[in-house]
Amino acid sequence: MINSFTAKYTKISSGYMGQLIEWPEVVTEGETLEECNLMLKDALKEMIQAYRQIGKEVPHTQSIFEQITVEA
Repeated sequence: MINSFTAKYTKISSGYMGQLIEWPEVVTEGETLEECNLMLKDALKEMIQAYRQIGKEVPHTQSIFEQITVEA
């Protein structure tokens, strides 16, 4: 089964923090955006494996995300 998750990247003093919108417990940091992306994918794989080992269901969502632009 293929699942899609939405990554959110935030610039921090040491580089970037990456977190999944649908699964906020999956979070990591990297010095570059590319490194953070790779680490977030790895963290997701590890979390899925851990959930399966303890018999927990991996979060699924039917949500639709849309970015809204407004002049502030």
